[in-house]
Amino acid sequence: MGVKLIKISVVYFVIGVCIGLGMSMTHSFTLTPVHVHINLLGWTALTLAGIIYHLFPQAAATKLANVHFWLHNIGLPVMMIGLVFVVYGNEAFVPVTAIGGVLVVLAVIAFAVNVLQNVRTPS
Repeated sequence: MGVKLIKISVVYFVIGVCIGLGMSMTHSFTLTPVHVHINLLGWTALTLAGIIYHLFPQAAATKLANVHFWLHNIGLPVMMIGLVFVVYGNEAFVPVTAIGGVLVVLAVIAFAVNVLQNVRTPS
C-alpha cells in the first residue's frame, strides 16, 4: 500500500507541476486552486501517507487503508475536474467539486482513524 501511494502521488506531482508550468508560460493563473490542491492533496498528502504505510505495515494491511486509497483517488480527480470547470465560470460543476471534496475528506478521516488505531511504537 505504501509503495502504491507513493507511486500514484508522483503522478499527481507531475500533473501539478505541468499545470504550474502551463500557467507560468501563459501568464494565466486561473488554475491556481487546481494546481495547489493537486500538489497538496495528491503529491504531498499521498506521499506522506505512503511513507507512513511503508513504516507501519500493520496499518497498510487494514480495510481502512484500502478505503483511504480508493476514496482519495476517486475523490481527488472528481474534485479537480469539477474545480477546473468552476474556476472557468461554470457554476453547474460546484456539486461535482463538492462531491469529490467530501470523498477526499472521508478518505482523510479513514486515514486518521487507521493511524490512530494501528500505528504504534514497536515493542
